[in-house]
Amino acid sequence: MATDARETGNLIGSDKVEGTAVYGANESKIGSIERVMIDKVSGKVSYAVLGFGGFLGLGNDHYPLPWQSLKYDKRLGGYVTGITEQQLRGAPRYGEDAEWNWSDVAGNRALNDYYGVPIV
Repeated sequence: MATDARETGNLIGSDKVEGTAVYGANESKIGSIERVMIDKVSGKVSYAVLGFGGFLGLGNDHYPLPWQSLKYDKRLGGYVTGITEQQLRGAPRYGEDAEWNWSDVAGNRALNDYYGVPIV
């Protein structure tokens, strides 16, 4: 991932996050970030939506991941999560023909519970 001269320190543009690889617990690529969800009030990133499965991006399932469950790894050039591909297969997700209900507090709490991350 090339760094734009205008991006310094710990800041990165959302367009650079989208498409970034996500690696699982064993450092194997499990997907890539399709988009980030930003809290309107605090301005903090709350979730990343991981695209996983399918072929060439077609038929992907979409997995909302709590942003706190991801850590950037400079060596890998992507984000790392402690979840394995097998655990991801059982994770909350939505398909191409659906959308996640971001306003469902109970659903988001269950999502965070699945990943062991508190809602902040």
